[in-house]
Amino acid sequence: MKSIPEIRSLFPILTREVNGKPLVYLDNAASTQKPQAVIDTISDYYARYNANVHRGVHALSVEATEAMEGSRKKVQRFLNAIEDREIIFTSGTTHSINILAQSWAKDTLKTGDEILISALEHHSNIVPWQMACEATGAVLKVIPVTDAGELDLEAFETLLSAHTKLLSVAHVSNALGTVNPIQKLIQKARSSGALVHIDGAQAVAHMPVDVQALDCDFYSFSAHKLYGPTGMGILYGKASHLEKMNPLFGGGEMIKSVSFEKTTYNEIPFKFEAGTPNIAGIIGLGAAIDFMYSLDWKEVKAHEQRILALALSELGKMEGMRFIGMPAERSGVISFLIDDIHPSDLGTLLDKLGIAVRTGHHCAEPLMNRFQIPGTLRASFGIYNTEEDVMLLAAGLKRVVPMLS
Repeated sequence: MKSIPEIRSLFPILTREVNGKPLVYLDNAASTQKPQAVIDTISDYYARYNANVHRGVHALSVEATEAMEGSRKKVQRFLNAIEDREIIFTSGTTHSINILAQSWAKDTLKTGDEILISALEHHSNIVPWQMACEATGAVLKVIPVTDAGELDLEAFETLLSAHTKLLSVAHVSNALGTVNPIQKLIQKARSSGALVHIDGAQAVAHMPVDVQALDCDFYSFSAHKLYGPTGMGILYGKASHLEKMNPLFGGGEMIKSVSFEKTTYNEIPFKFEAGTPNIAGIIGLGAAIDFMYSLDWKEVKAHEQRILALALSELGKMEGMRFIGMPAERSGVISFLIDDIHPSDLGTLLDKLGIAVRTGHHCAEPLMNRFQIPGTLRASFGIYNTEEDVMLLAAGLKRVVPMLS
C-alpha cells in the first residue's frame, strides 16, 4: 500500500490552510475528502463526453452509458453482489432507505407487524420507518444501547419475534463509532424469518463488505463517505426482493412501455431509477472505488486503529474528558465532552486553529437522549489522517479548554 504521505498527496484539499493554519480535517464521518482522481474523472465526464445515458445512439451517449454501467459493475464487485442488477443508484443512504420504507414496507407490512431498529441509528434509519409504520399499522421497536455504546444483545433477542418483518441497523454508528455484530444480528433475524437491511454509510470506507457472506437482504451507503462525490448513493438488494417491489418514482427510464391505459415497468435495477441519473456522480463513485482498490484493507484498518488508539490515549489524559461510549470494537469515530463546556463552543475555537471537527447530536438525537446529553464533539478519521493530526487536536483542546472553563 502507498505510504500515508503518498496518500495525502492525492487529496488536493489537504494542502490548504484554514484561518492561517494547515487544515486538520477530522470530520470524515460527515463527509470524506476527494482524491484528485475522483475530481478529474468527474471533470472529464463534463469536459469530454457529457450526454444522457441509455436512450441515445450517438457516440457521447454510448460512452457515458458504458462509463455509468461500468460503475455499477464496480459497485457489484465492491460489495460482492451476485449480479449488477442488484445495484440501484440513489442520491445517498437516506434515499436508499426511503425506497425500502416506501416500496417494500408499505406494500408488505400490515397491522401488528414489527420493524426492529436500534437506539444507535442515524435519523435516516429512524424517520422513514416511523412513516412506514404510521402508514401500515406496523410497530417500530428499538434495541436499547448499553452504557458502553453497544447494542444490548439480550434485549435484541427478546424483542425479536415472529412478528418482526425487518431488522434495519447500522453497520457502524456514525455518532459513537460502534461496530455492530452484524453477522450475529443477521443470523438471529434469519431464525425469526425477518429480512435485514444494513445501513453501511459509516462502514464502507473502513472495512470490506461482502453482502453474500453477510447474507443481508439490503445494504445501503453514500458515495461521499467513501472518498466519492456528494449526491450519490447505493441500495443493494437481493434480486428476488427487488423484483417484487414496486418503484417509488414514476417517469422516464423506469418504464418498458407507457400508454394512457397502462404502464409496464422496466426490469431491475432500472425501475427504481426514474429520470436522468446523477451520471457524473455515478462515474465519480466508480473512480472512488478504484482508489479504494489501490489500498490494502488490512493496512487501512491497522492504520486507522493506530490513529484511534493514539487519540483515545492522548485525549484521555485531559482533565474533565468524558468519552461517550467505549465500545469494544470501534471504527473511525470518537465522541466526547469536556466538563460542562458546550461542544459547539469547543468546535468553534478549534476551527480557529484549522481543526475541523463535528459538534451537535450528529443526526442521532435519540442516542444523545439515551446518554442525557445535548450532543458531543466528534473527531472522525480517514485513511489520510496522521498521528500529527491527533497531536494537533490534543494540543488544540489544551489551548482552548481553559478559555471556556
